[in-house]
Amino acid sequence: MTVSLTKFVPGLALAAAIAFVAVFLSAHYGAPVMLFALLFGIAFNFLSQSDGFSPGIELSSSRLLKIGVALLGARITFSDVAALGVVPVMIVIICLFTTIGIGVFLSSQFGRSRAFGLLTGGAVAICGASAALALTSVLPKGKNGIGEQDTIFTVIAVTSMSTVAMVFYPVIISYWGINDTAAGVFLGATIHDVAQVVGAGYSVSTEVGDTSTIVKLLRVAMLVPIIAAISLLSAKDQPTSGSVRGSFPLFLVGFVALAFANSMGWIPAQVGTLLGELSKYALVMALAALGVKTSFAKLIDVGPLAMAIIVIETIWIALVAIVGLQFIL
Repeated sequence: MTVSLTKFVPGLALAAAIAFVAVFLSAHYGAPVMLFALLFGIAFNFLSQSDGFSPGIELSSSRLLKIGVALLGARITFSDVAALGVVPVMIVIICLFTTIGIGVFLSSQFGRSRAFGLLTGGAVAICGASAALALTSVLPKGKNGIGEQDTIFTVIAVTSMSTVAMVFYPVIISYWGINDTAAGVFLGATIHDVAQVVGAGYSVSTEVGDTSTIVKLLRVAMLVPIIAAISLLSAKDQPTSGSVRGSFPLFLVGFVALAFANSMGWIPAQVGTLLGELSKYALVMALAALGVKTSFAKLIDVGPLAMAIIVIETIWIALVAIVGLQFIL
């Protein structure tokens, strides 16, 4: 038992060290932590084939990833979602499903797999890098699926687009002249990553920040039905051959359980904050491990058309939100 656990230590330690540096630099320089984790991870790609580091890196990029996604549930409360009202919820749902649909359509037109469209569309529509990591765990792999380079590329692309949106969307809002509620709904429904939504929302006002964060967490909650559906579809598309692929992902059970407990008030505020931080560090470690497993050469192979897909998805979700907001302006 000692030997079997010890083999994971070097890889886990490497992922943890990269994550620590990424979090530290992000806190001091304001750049996206996920981007730091990826870039530093890729710098250590030469260790990916090492027998000493490989087991821990694999564990970090798979099991730890799922734990991080499950812990996101501690940030959700059903009462906050219900307080939004019908129209904002409908805007989020329409944005989500049409963006994923656009992703699948564009992928087929640009010669990419349906799985790639689900990955990019889901990342843009739900919660950026976190959604990309969660989707990776249930999407098919291989020729007609996705590769690790697809995941890394998607994370880099959505994080970059999210950062651009965080800077420019508040400026657009100031010229648009909409009220705080509508502004919060727009930011929460269109910016990809949670951190960037918070940054953009509170840069406008406290009310906009509060509303945008709640709307964003509604999108995070949509991870559950989307990943469950994709998992079941993957089961139909791939032979089982003794694998449990396609069964209902257990980390989603954890996500729902924590969301329910938080909604019932069973999780103290301090514990909820701690779980949120643990989720963040687990996802950053998972992303660092994925970076270690990816080389720049493979990343470049994804191609410019893949970036075009994510840019179009980003523009699409913003346009759909603008149309939807006409009902509450």
